Amino acid sequence: MRNFTSWAAALLASVLLSITAAAAQTPGVTAEAIQQANLRRATSIDSDIVGNIASGTRYPVVGRSALYPWLLLADPASGLPIGWVFSDIVTLQGDLNTVPITEVELGAVAATLPALVAGTPTRSALAAPVAPATAPPAGVYGTVLGEINLRYGPGVDYPRVGVGFAGDSFQIVAYHTQFPWVQIVYPASPTGFAWVNVDLIEITGDLVGVQPISQTSFNLPTLTPTPSPVEIVASAGRAISPEFRALGDTIWEMMQAARFDPATSRLGGFYLKNLQTGEALALGDGIAFSGMSLNKIAILTALYDLMDRPPDDATALTIAEAMVCSENISTNEMLAMIGDGSPYEGANRVSEFLQQIGLQRTFIFTPYANDPFITPQAPRTRLTDVDQQAAQPDPFNQITVSELGGLLDQIYQCGYGADSPLLTATDNGAFTPDECRHILNTMSYNRIGNFIESGTAAGVKVAHKHGWIEDTHGDAAVVFSPGGAYIFVIALHNPDYLEFSESEPIVEESARMVYNFFNPDAPLDAVRPPDVDGTCNLLASPVVVEMQQVEASG
Repeated sequence: MRNFTSWAAALLASVLLSITAAAAQTPGVTAEAIQQANLRRATSIDSDIVGNIASGTRYPVVGRSALYPWLLLADPASGLPIGWVFSDIVTLQGDLNTVPITEVELGAVAATLPALVAGTPTRSALAAPVAPATAPPAGVYGTVLGEINLRYGPGVDYPRVGVGFAGDSFQIVAYHTQFPWVQIVYPASPTGFAWVNVDLIEITGDLVGVQPISQTSFNLPTLTPTPSPVEIVASAGRAISPEFRALGDTIWEMMQAARFDPATSRLGGFYLKNLQTGEALALGDGIAFSGMSLNKIAILTALYDLMDRPPDDATALTIAEAMVCSENISTNEMLAMIGDGSPYEGANRVSEFLQQIGLQRTFIFTPYANDPFITPQAPRTRLTDVDQQAAQPDPFNQITVSELGGLLDQIYQCGYGADSPLLTATDNGAFTPDECRHILNTMSYNRIGNFIESGTAAGVKVAHKHGWIEDTHGDAAVVFSPGGAYIFVIALHNPDYLEFSESEPIVEESARMVYNFFNPDAPLDAVRPPDVDGTCNLLASPVVVEMQQVEASG
């Protein structure tokens, strides 16, 4: 392996020398940074940064890509290649057609090249950034006052290249002469710099000492699109079809357009599974959200784990009030049933049950609030391996979208014949398929007239639980559509307060897009308007009777 590495390094050095020699035969082609520019190992903005250049110095162009608008620059003194630069952020002098074409990547040759080229310095130019002609003065900084966007150019019309959070401090290297914006050092940007409006930062130091910029056009490299953050999650070893992946990316793009972005404090996540193929996708899988009423699914499942027969009248009515009417007091009664009379102990046992079936990031350790029949106690909490800060989750009641989707998947697989941890023995024995079908059937009577329901056709069975608190809204469903069953879980968060006028369109339109994917021959043209009056009347509902039947319907 060592011999191969040495041979590869020597070969790459030889290629670089040939490039340099060819360029020396056609002198006069140079490039100068319009302001500042990063040098990279290869022709991609995702490639490693190996240096930077600034306006005031012209660098020989010793190579050009035949595929992309990137130029290979050399050190003016030694003539050795020092890195690739995107052509839109430099000015050229000379005939670029005379420059040789190459796609060489400047890899580990940095440590090898000096030993192979006579007369070169001990340290290669590739090992350190190229010093700008005039170094920007130190001591001028901007401290972010609140969460802000860092942009490619001096205006809100320019794309975001990053996010700054309250307290972040950035070095200011320039100010714009026409707009109230300053340029900061930001290595994650394609150029290594970004722009910030002066009203959004507190400036320390004298702006008069930094570089004035009057340029009004800043062209962003678009060679490498931002990768989608949608992740493939447990899919039973099956490949994800391009069409299913595209559906996930489209939902992400719609959420991003509505400014629900995991890179900011206003964020969202979703889980989507095709129950026919096993394909599954998730966004925000590593973020803990408040469990809200969505965690009542876990409570109902844990209660069924204890029961060895259908519920009696009183228990069935309590379940219906909790799951159909979303009554918190009835939910706490369910917790008390699980906890031998103590809702706090019941919550602890629900969390233990979830761990038994493989869900480590979802838990509930406290009853639901506003219950005058409960004496408050100090609940437990749990640290998990996901982000428990970004969505400001309830410390005692948390979910992740993929684990909640995974719980629905276990219930569905248990009820409809596939393998499921619920079909194997837990501490209280195994579930039966009828019990799992009862759980889903009870959830199908939860009708609120919006969210995932509005994104499915009338008459389609939607077994779901919705939930919302001041800053987080969500819905989680198994949808039994004509074109196939699927699971869809979505959660949205906005710090302090989330308006329904912001969350409802995203949840409903996302649900409609998913429904139409599974039902292309009979798509839903638009989300359905509310078709319930907002009241929950169990007197006319058959849900209580159906719960007490030995065999579940559907």
